[in-house]
Amino acid sequence: MDPFTGTGTFITRLLQSGLITKEQLLHKYQQELHANEIVLLAYYIASINIEATFSGLMDDVYEPFEGICLTDTFRLNETHDLIGSTLEDNNKRIRKQRKLDIRVIMGNPPYSVGQTSGNDNNQNVSYPALDSRIARTYAERSSAINKRALYDSYIRAIRWASDRIGNCGVIGFVTNAGFLDANTANGLRQCLTEEFSSIHVVHLRGGVRGKSGDLAKREGGNIFDIMVAPAISIMVKNPDAKEQGRILFHDIGDYLTCEQKLKRIQELASLNGLTDAGLWQTITPDEHGDWLRQRDDSFGKFIAIGSKEKDAGLVLFDLFSRGVATARDAWCYNSSHQVLTENMLSMIDVYNSERQRFRSEYPDASSKERSEKSGNFVDNDSCKISWNRSLLQDFARDKPSSFQPEHVVQSVYRPFFHQWMYFDRQMNDMIYQMPRLFPDAKADNLAIVTSGTGGRSAFTCTMTNHIPSLHMADIDGSQCFPLFVYHENTTTSDHPDLLTGSSQSGPTKQDAITDEGLKHFQDAYPGQTISKQDLFYYVYGLLHSPEYRERYADTLRKELPRIPRMKTYEAFKAFSDAGRRLGEMHVNFDSQPIYEGVKVDYGKGPLTPEVFRVKKMKYGKSKDKSILHYNDRITVTGIPLEAYDYVVNGKSALDWVVERQCVKTDKASGIVNDANDWAIETMDNPRYPLELFLRVITISLETMKIVNGLPALDILES
Repeated sequence: MDPFTGTGTFITRLLQSGLITKEQLLHKYQQELHANEIVLLAYYIASINIEATFSGLMDDVYEPFEGICLTDTFRLNETHDLIGSTLEDNNKRIRKQRKLDIRVIMGNPPYSVGQTSGNDNNQNVSYPALDSRIARTYAERSSAINKRALYDSYIRAIRWASDRIGNCGVIGFVTNAGFLDANTANGLRQCLTEEFSSIHVVHLRGGVRGKSGDLAKREGGNIFDIMVAPAISIMVKNPDAKEQGRILFHDIGDYLTCEQKLKRIQELASLNGLTDAGLWQTITPDEHGDWLRQRDDSFGKFIAIGSKEKDAGLVLFDLFSRGVATARDAWCYNSSHQVLTENMLSMIDVYNSERQRFRSEYPDASSKERSEKSGNFVDNDSCKISWNRSLLQDFARDKPSSFQPEHVVQSVYRPFFHQWMYFDRQMNDMIYQMPRLFPDAKADNLAIVTSGTGGRSAFTCTMTNHIPSLHMADIDGSQCFPLFVYHENTTTSDHPDLLTGSSQSGPTKQDAITDEGLKHFQDAYPGQTISKQDLFYYVYGLLHSPEYRERYADTLRKELPRIPRMKTYEAFKAFSDAGRRLGEMHVNFDSQPIYEGVKVDYGKGPLTPEVFRVKKMKYGKSKDKSILHYNDRITVTGIPLEAYDYVVNGKSALDWVVERQCVKTDKASGIVNDANDWAIETMDNPRYPLELFLRVITISLETMKIVNGLPALDILES
């Protein structure tokens, strides 16, 4: 069976492969080949392709292909079929297929973990029985906190197929390769090892999401021209096999083009081809369920930087938070305070007018009816409003919305890129614990912002004194460890804060580093004075250590950092001092010295403010990064290439400046985000984008100088 046949490619190629003899072909075609497709047009094309291929092989004899069903494969184990009674012949084939003893399943499952916008009004279909199986197996065994990715369609396909073949059979899938090393999927990998006697995986690489520079180049071309890396997996259930849970793995290699990869696959031809060439690597999973990039168990001896688990034991930070996820960045962020305000006022007006329109059309609707009707009722024009799950829920509850001017605050959207943000519980999808870190625009705080645990890119971190976005330090989601935590006072107020939902007065500030965490380090250096601020900067300095990042690289992709103690106080102080200097530069990047070692050609004519307007910076010919064309008139030459060595969130700091200091129009909403607005309105300096690039050269060079001068990682064992 090909359960997601599309246009029938897998079945037609099987017929053409010669694996089925002409004498066997009619029986196989009529009785033993099956395919499902839910998209009507693809279903018809698949039928035509399969029938035409069979006819060509059988000397133009036509035979209808009765093995194909118009159905949603995932719904076959649910309580009812998706297809209605109008297609009774199709439903007969579905019922017949459900009774068959299927032992071989092959195909290319869809990759989807949910719609990207509430405006799509295209939520993923619910599969209660299948998702319950995932919950009881993959999710239950997973150590991840957020397990949403385990309900991606391709993982649903693996769960469905494994159950469908029972205790004996073969699955051959081309899927997203994320399950091989994602921390979320460690429970899945443990289940696969237990359910299958042998698993063969060919990793085709080519995943560039969250990667840049040499890291992206090493991935090579993508055979499907998509952002995620695919993998070919052949999984066998043989209860009589002497060895169970055997994992054989092959990485196709670095820097290969798409054409080279396809040629290599063609040359190898089969699993036997890899066996004969001696290319299989035997994988022995570790106790965490890791197959690739197995973590260093010595890491677990260090104090945890933080934990959401109640019984986590000793931790360094009492509280931490992900960055803010708005689900509508184009609306909730802008370089212009005025444009942001106008956008949010407009969207909130549309939201409230839609509430009134619903009331007029359904004055007596119950809460249940509101919930059922709201998704199809609301105006989905993405130029007027951006819906998401939580806002649709508020609409269903008839919850009003009002614009709060004090919720327009400064934020750091990406490394070295300030924007205005509408920080609001209703208009942001998830604000997590951020009100405890930055309760208002005046809040005094610092936060170390680190990579999450998605496993796609190398660990990095930065520091900020403003609210960070979810993806500020990591494409998979940033984690923020603050210097202070704010708590509400007990004094009541007549004016509750709409952001925090609290009716209490102004917050009080407390240290975020625990007393136990401080004592843990003080005990290592008796007679020395160590403050919580010293420890905060020690963490930041340590997290920049190349030796630390390299030694624990695989572990840092799967776990939050743990913080070892150095053997000597001198080493501790060196890391702390370095962290303090790094933090001061990275937080106050707007005011660092302008690098003087480049030549700036301003062209001819007076240097009016308009001369410094930027639309899109570009590097020199053939991506020569020693040259920057700031705009049509201004060019910077002599940029030291070593400045690009400072990387945060998958790109060099300078690349972030080039990418973000521009004029950008959001495709869905048409909203224009003009970096020049920040320069003129907020900084009162039209030269700001150019000067920022020159300041970040200074920051990059100085950062690498400090990082390269950090002490060796001489760790205290106990």
